[in-house]
This record gives sequence, structure tokens and C-alpha cells, in this order.
Amino acid sequence: MNTVGIDAVEIWTGNLRLDLPDTFAPQKGEDPEKYTKGLGLNASSFPDSYEDIVTMAANAAYRLMDRKGLEPEDIGRIDVATESAFDNSKPVSTYVAGCLEQVYGQDFHHANKGERKFACIAGTQSLDDAYNWIKAGRNRGRGALVIATDTALYARGDAGEATQGAGAVAMYITEDPSLVELSTEQGYGSADETDFLKPNQQFPSVDGKRSVQVYLARMREALTDYESVAGDIHPDDIAYVPFHTPFPGMVRKAGLLAYRHVTRDTEIEEELAAEIGRQPRREAFDDEDAYREAVREYMDALKETDRYREWYAETIDPTLTISREVGNWYTGSVHVARASALKHALEDGRDLAGESLYVGSYGSGAQAEIHEETVVEGWEAEIEALNVDAQLADRHDLTWEEYERIHDAHNHDVDSDVEPLTTPEDEFAFDGWGPMGERQYRFVE
Repeated sequence: MNTVGIDAVEIWTGNLRLDLPDTFAPQKGEDPEKYTKGLGLNASSFPDSYEDIVTMAANAAYRLMDRKGLEPEDIGRIDVATESAFDNSKPVSTYVAGCLEQVYGQDFHHANKGERKFACIAGTQSLDDAYNWIKAGRNRGRGALVIATDTALYARGDAGEATQGAGAVAMYITEDPSLVELSTEQGYGSADETDFLKPNQQFPSVDGKRSVQVYLARMREALTDYESVAGDIHPDDIAYVPFHTPFPGMVRKAGLLAYRHVTRDTEIEEELAAEIGRQPRREAFDDEDAYREAVREYMDALKETDRYREWYAETIDPTLTISREVGNWYTGSVHVARASALKHALEDGRDLAGESLYVGSYGSGAQAEIHEETVVEGWEAEIEALNVDAQLADRHDLTWEEYERIHDAHNHDVDSDVEPLTTPEDEFAFDGWGPMGERQYRFVE
């Protein structure tokens, strides 16, 4: 069996931009650095009134197919991951297929279609499904279209409001991929948690402090589980670590946790010992609280070392560049982080072929997954084709009044008819309601 992985990727960001330090912070009476330095965010990407999870998914998928010269017959599977679905029966993938059929004049009747839900990790789970489908030999020579699409909106005044975002990531999964090869080994950390949920409601209920703790706990479990099947990871073997990024500030915590873990019992720990001591071991403590306090003290010292700072700057920080400008995309966030890392490497002229990415996905409720991806020869052409910089630059900057109106336009509980702030061009757009209350779409040239 040939290798299986991501052959191509495309990103579609919402057409509106909310500036956090200059527009959001003054309205909240907050120091702008609470957002730029604390959360690590400069702006949120927002959907215009004619945009939603279907239009963004279809636009990303269409751009990918058009660029790669793909036809519907090349696609044997369409999986959409989202936690922003508006129908409890009809999957978003069928809407996306219907959009694409408008421009191709061919159908996707042969393609298996589905919708995945497990908070933000569903995009990676859909990736796993496509990988397994191909590895099982059930694809008949066809590839899989995996799309992560979300409008990650919070109720007005919610503590998470500043982390909002909207966009889609489309990926084409094939044998002999042109971007990254996926590893066979995976590690999981999963538990029944209520850190973030939407019980029959549009906007999430979040226990912010607990959510961070659950995220880190599940990541720790997934890393340990991964090493139990794949062997220990050494920091020098890692090119980048794309994490699920609800906001960059959380990834700072995850990066520190990961570095502590992968340096344990290595020469790096011994070299750092002269500066900050060796890592605390549980067996050296009679009391669990004393052990945890010792770990916290070690972590505080570790994050101030030059060695860690350099590793973070090279391995983690490049994964956050796009996220800082778009906010949280839920199911798409970890896939944005991967694209950001590869884009950074391309701009730096770094030859990544053969190097490893360790991807840390997470979904509230809660589950984390760690797997390795190997960058393949020719990856540069795929990343060079991304036009995300142009998309970010072309977004309409929202005033506060416009933001309030647009937020209402996407609030299912508010009956509003909001005029768009931008004009759709060469993209799919919402086109009203059908006879059964279904959403309708058209391609606007």
C-alpha cells in the first residue's frame, strides 16, 4: 500500500474583520494588550450576511478542486466537520456537494457524504476516516474531500467573544500525497467532560478555566499514549507542532507542557539541570499537592530559559501567525496551524521534505489526538498556491456598529435582515430559503 496523506489544502476566511485592539477593546473598556498579548490575537475573521458554514466550505473546496484540476468523478468521499450545523438531519456535506454541482455541471451521486461532530477535533477525525477508507482499499482510486468549517461565535458580552472567528479549511486526501504523509500511529486522551458545550443552543456554555485544564490534561494523555506505540519523541526530531488553537495564549501553555514531557530523561534535561534543576519525579514526593507545586515551580523556571524560548520560537510560534489574524475556527483551527507552519517554512526558504510535524488536535467534551505527519518532496508548490494573505488583506474592517448588526444577522434567535457589507464575487453565497425552510445557495460570478 502506498503512503496516504494530505495532497492539497485550501483556506477560505470570512470576508469581514473585527480589529480587537482598536475596535473591540475600546468598547469593552479594556487594555488592548489583554487581547494582543494575553490572548495573542490581533483580529477576528467574521462572515458577511451572505456567508455561512456552507458557503465557506464550498468556496474552499471549489478553489482546491479548480486549482488541482479535479472533477467530481475524482472525489469518492465528502466529509464535513463542524460544530455550527443548522440541521439535525441533513448533513452540511450534501449542501456543499449541491453547490459544487452548480459549477461543474456534474453530480456527486457516487460520493459517500457525511458530517462529523466532536467539537474542534472533528476535522482531524474526518481526516482519520478518509485515511482509513483509503488504507482499507475501499476508495476505488478516488480521493476524499475533508472540510472543516465553522462560525465560532459567542453570545454578546460572553468572555469568549474576543476569540470568535469564521472560516473553512478544505483538504484532499489521497495516496502518494503532495503535502504530508500521515502516520499509522496515533495517541488519544479522552474523558467525559463538560468544559464547553452547546445543549440545544447556538452559542456555547464555557467554563473557561476548567476548559484550559481539560485541554492540557487530555493533551498530556494523548502524548503519553502516542509514545506508547510510536516510541519517545525527541525535541530535535520535531520541525513544528501545530496545536488546536482556540487562541494563541492557550497554545503557549500546551507548548510548555509538551517541551517538559519530551525533554524528560534526555540530555536536554541534564543540561538544564544546572540552571533550574531536574524535573520533579512523583516517586520523590509523599504528598500529591507537594509534587504538583514542585512541577509548577519547575514549569515557571523552564519557560524563562533561553533553551525553551528558542525552541518555542522555532517550533510553535510559526504555527500561530494566521490564527492571530482570524481567531478560533473550531474544527479548522489545528489545520490552520499546520498551514501557518508550512507557510512560514516556505517564506524562510526552509527545506522541510522528510521532516516531522507532530499535530495536537483537541475537542471539548473531551478528546485529544497526537499523530505525526511527514512533509513530502514538492510540498512547496502546494503551500505557494495558498492565497490566504490576499484574503486577509481584502477583508472589510468592521466598525462597532457594523459588528453589532452582523452578529445579529448570524444569531439564530434574532429576526434580522442585514444588508451585506461586501459584494460576493466568484464565490458561493446564501440565496434565501426554500419551501421546507432549507437554505439555498448560488454561485456569484
